[in-house]
Amino acid sequence: MPVGKRALAELFGTFWLVFGGCGSAVLAAAFPQVGIGLLGVSLAFGLTVLTMAYSIGHISGCHLNPAVTIGLIVGRRFPAKEAAPYIAAQVLGAILGAGVLYVIASGKAGFQVSGFAANGFGEHSPGGYTLLACAVAEAVLTFAFLMIILGSTDPRAPAGFAPIAIGLGLTLIHLIGIPVTNLSVNPARSTGPALFASGGWALPQLWLFWLAPIVGAIAAGVVYPAMASEPETKSPKRA
Repeated sequence: MPVGKRALAELFGTFWLVFGGCGSAVLAAAFPQVGIGLLGVSLAFGLTVLTMAYSIGHISGCHLNPAVTIGLIVGRRFPAKEAAPYIAAQVLGAILGAGVLYVIASGKAGFQVSGFAANGFGEHSPGGYTLLACAVAEAVLTFAFLMIILGSTDPRAPAGFAPIAIGLGLTLIHLIGIPVTNLSVNPARSTGPALFASGGWALPQLWLFWLAPIVGAIAAGVVYPAMASEPETKSPKRA
């Protein structure tokens, strides 16, 4: 399939991830009496990936994340020459998702943009975690996420279940990471909301949410093939 069509699928999928995941945080997490809370937001992010994996996985592979694209390149699952259109589409989709969410959220009287589900460290960490703690969390959780992706999509894994494993994996790492950084593990997801967060505080911190996920993804791209490769069997010597 032409890379342009696959990039369009990535744009739509990343739009849905940001609109659905961040939208649940901005619109529904603290809704009086019936807010979905941290568990609900974590499930929302997982469900966006699960639904898109079944919807566009057969078109683009459903990366929705520059770190995933880079990790798959390192793991020799994706051609490096196609990284640029994929990553550009993911970032644009994330910005569009955050923009549409902003239009909806600002339609309420007394709306205050506040953090807008942006990722942050230090005083902008939900739990007040340090830069080092946030960097380690993002790198390790991205590493774990990529290991889940690489393992569940391995040809030797049970067929048809990868979207479930990946969606639940993303839910789990959000349950761990939201108190630390609001959880990124996805540079595109971080970029969209950062453009709309009040006061512009998120943009100077955005570098971490590109660097740490990419480091974690590269590590997984190296570790999984080394861990999962089967030893070559030597053919018997002829007499």
